[in-house]
Amino acid sequence: MHKMLLSLDLPSFLAQASAPAGAPGIGDMLKGMWPFLLLMAAMWFLMIAPQRKKQKEHAKMLAALKSGDEVLTSGGIYGTIVSVKEDRLVVRIGDSTKIELAKGFVQTVEKKSDADKKSD
Repeated sequence: MHKMLLSLDLPSFLAQASAPAGAPGIGDMLKGMWPFLLLMAAMWFLMIAPQRKKQKEHAKMLAALKSGDEVLTSGGIYGTIVSVKEDRLVVRIGDSTKIELAKGFVQTVEKKSDADKKSD
């Protein structure tokens, strides 16, 4: 019988347990979140969106690499692409020196090949 009283009294107890008069409600909490939401939006537009755009441009540049292009690697090495493979390049960095390089390490294309210049 004692358990039955507790189960009957619990809903009425919960119904009576409301927030005190001076406590903030859900509307006040939402008002307090606006500065945080504005900060997140500003961070997106100032940092994340430009970085994504730059990554897309870099991926597009890597996809357009061709034999004969002069490139600068992220390690600071200048060279000319000899051949392009699926995930890497063979780059000539000296008269008889060739290195195999992952495509992702190409930082910029310094000069496009002569074949590309004639078609433009």
